[in-house]
Amino acid sequence: MTAVTTDEAGDGTRALIFALLALACGHMLSTLLRTIPAVSLDLMAADFRMEPQALASLTAVYPFAFAAAQIPVGAAMDRFGVRPVSLSLLAGTVVGAIASGFATGPESFAVGQVLLGVATSGMLMCPMTLAAKQLSAARFGLWSGAILSIGNIGMLLSSSPLAFVVDHYGWRAGFWISAAAGVLVALAVFALVPNQPAEHKDDSSPLSQMIEVLRLGFSRPLRGLIALALVSLATSLVLRGLWGGPWLMQVKGLSRVEAGNQLGAFTIAMIIGPLLIGMIDRRVGHRRELVAGTHLTGALLLALMALGAPHYAVSLLLGVPVMPPQYDLALFVLIGLATSAQPLLFGMSRQLVDAQVAGKALAAINLAFFLGAALMQSVTGAVAALAGLPAVLLFMAAALVAGTLIFLAYTSPRS
Repeated sequence: MTAVTTDEAGDGTRALIFALLALACGHMLSTLLRTIPAVSLDLMAADFRMEPQALASLTAVYPFAFAAAQIPVGAAMDRFGVRPVSLSLLAGTVVGAIASGFATGPESFAVGQVLLGVATSGMLMCPMTLAAKQLSAARFGLWSGAILSIGNIGMLLSSSPLAFVVDHYGWRAGFWISAAAGVLVALAVFALVPNQPAEHKDDSSPLSQMIEVLRLGFSRPLRGLIALALVSLATSLVLRGLWGGPWLMQVKGLSRVEAGNQLGAFTIAMIIGPLLIGMIDRRVGHRRELVAGTHLTGALLLALMALGAPHYAVSLLLGVPVMPPQYDLALFVLIGLATSAQPLLFGMSRQLVDAQVAGKALAAINLAFFLGAALMQSVTGAVAALAGLPAVLLFMAAALVAGTLIFLAYTSPRS
């Protein structure tokens, strides 16, 4: 009897692992789609007969839609369960990818991006929700990191491999390949994810839930965390997903594949960074100081990258026309590591509020992350049009400093 029970437990564990891997592949697809413009913005803008900076601002509809759908999608998972919601989102992702790939102008491309923003908004929440329901707290911590790491593989795919595809087959091929991948992931989810009964925990409307999350986000205990969350993830996502490629190709003269290689190194740093920061946090403690220090370091590194442009301070100081690409490669890796402290904000939010509203506090932080990415993407498009790419990096550095100072002010033990 014991052997039978053990076998059944082992089968259940394997089934859960396969289900989580299938859902995590949806998150990987989401990060791939979000970062396609980083290596194809120039070609897309030429096809649409518009300035790259204007197209960069237009692509902000994706994270805006992504942020707006966070809470309704979360409510849907409570009402209908993870499997049906995930399959619905994957179907929407396939449609959005096809629509983006067949776009003939900025208007039709914006429609495709809105569809993708809504459809991919739950790709991280789906595996996280299943893991939270099925695993112990210790195992959930392990799997949450694994899910994030699997998801960031999508950004690796959108570096050198996507650059090769774009060079040989055009930017539209990236969206069509993503659509085909969405079909494969949907089949895996259909086959591997259990159809569990939904837990209808909240009868309130999505609007009332949104209002409650916003109210909590504006409350004094979370104001500092929200301020930093608005610029923290935004900086790494916008640099990796939008401006990193143009910076390396236009300012540093790299080919598309060479730029993709550097962005791939940046992504690897973003994958291992949270694990390193977590180890430092557990060993050293002082979470508030660690969060502030890493973000200020990231701001300094961004400023150093900007000042390595032609006729800027670092290049002039060293007497070279422009800092070499190896300089940027080192800075990209260091920025990826320094801006990987975002998960610590989730942990701090749970410490600063009562247990009964911890879930809504996490939702407020998550909403701030992606709303900030949308705002950063939109604003930096205007900055690039007015003052160029070095000014974009300096603007993001200033935003990190401002967010960190507000964070320190509101989380001070004396406040």
